[in-house]
Amino acid sequence: MARRRTLRPEEEELWNAVAQTAAPMHPKRRASPSPETPAPAPKPKARIAPFTLATPAPRPNDIAPSIRDQLAAQPLRMDAKQFGRMTKGRLAPEARIDLHGMTLSEAHPELVAFILNAASNGMRLVLVITGKGKLKDDHGPIPQRMGVLRHQVPQWLRLPPLGPVVQQVAEAHLKHGGSGAYYVYLRRK
Repeated sequence: MARRRTLRPEEEELWNAVAQTAAPMHPKRRASPSPETPAPAPKPKARIAPFTLATPAPRPNDIAPSIRDQLAAQPLRMDAKQFGRMTKGRLAPEARIDLHGMTLSEAHPELVAFILNAASNGMRLVLVITGKGKLKDDHGPIPQRMGVLRHQVPQWLRLPPLGPVVQQVAEAHLKHGGSGAYYVYLRRK
């Protein structure tokens, strides 16, 4: 490849005369700057600090407080020492009922009969096992909670005919079922 050299003044005049007669092949393109005009100095590029796009964590559709939070917000209606022993799993339940696999219409009468029988027999602490529920595909416009029985049982225990019999409801200790079961502390006769 030949070395580039600068044009002498007479060569430059000749070159400019020829360039004036030539028709551009691509008129839309910008003409290259002539050697007479100095090229503008490049602007210094602004340095942008590296960044990452923060994607928000997927939020569940459920905006109501969790069951654990709802039960913790309830006032303590029993002896604090006894409540501490119960929630740590140191008190053994006197009876238990397992509502796994039942529908709401099957589970409600079973729960009512069980609690009323336990109260009439003088029991104080019973265990109600609801299970945690299965994760289902939520295809509808209205979000569905996971674990229908788990959400419904504490409400049933506050309403009549069980409300006057039940003194305290708490989530069970891990060895008794954890968040899939409830301790139900009954009132004395």
